[in-house]
Order: sequence, then C-alpha cells, then structure tokens
Amino acid sequence: MEDRLSKVFAALADPIRRDMVARLATGDATVNELAEPYDVSVQAVSKHIKVLEDAGLVRRSRQAQRRPVHLDAEVFDLMTAWIERYRRQVEERYRRLDDLLAASEDDTGNATSKGAAS
Repeated sequence: MEDRLSKVFAALADPIRRDMVARLATGDATVNELAEPYDVSVQAVSKHIKVLEDAGLVRRSRQAQRRPVHLDAEVFDLMTAWIERYRRQVEERYRRLDDLLAASEDDTGNATSKGAAS
C-alpha cells in the first residue's frame, strides 16, 4: 500500500502530470490531445503518462485507431484515506488543545475572581 501511495504522490509532484490528471477528470483524451497545451514533445508527454500509469492513476485502452487515456479515480480513495487519517489526528490534537485552553481560562477566571474578592 505505501509503495503504491509513494508512487502516486511522486507522480503528482510534477505540475504537468497534475494538470493532465485534472484534464482527464473531465474526460478521456489521447496522448496527442494531452500534449496540445504543453511546449514539450509528444514523447515527453508519453513519458509523463507512463509515470501516471505506473502509479495507477491512468490506464490506456484501444478504440479502433484511438488509444485514449482514462483516469482511474479509485486511486484517489487510497490518497483520501491516507490524508484523512492524519487530518483526524491533527483535529484531535487541536480539540485537546482547545479543551486545555478552555480549562486554563476557567482557572484564570476563577483565580482572578478569588483574588478580586479577597
């Protein structure tokens, strides 16, 4: 699991690959279609797609003469689960800090009230 997750995050570390994933989220595209907006060769785009394929983010199929690239959205579940685990831990730490600060304010408020009454 971790190895696949590492491959996914490494693949998405490149801005061109992230942009390709964003474009594929709206629909399938061929390598030539994916290469259009970039000032790089089709071969370079093919290498980017290969990295995305190895990470399990995309897959290619054959439709007559076309070889469209598809986004495999299931891998996002893996990423979401990993991120969510740490988000919950951080949220729990903040909740405990809030509780501690609230208790501290109560103690300070009580101490001030006691001090003022004396």
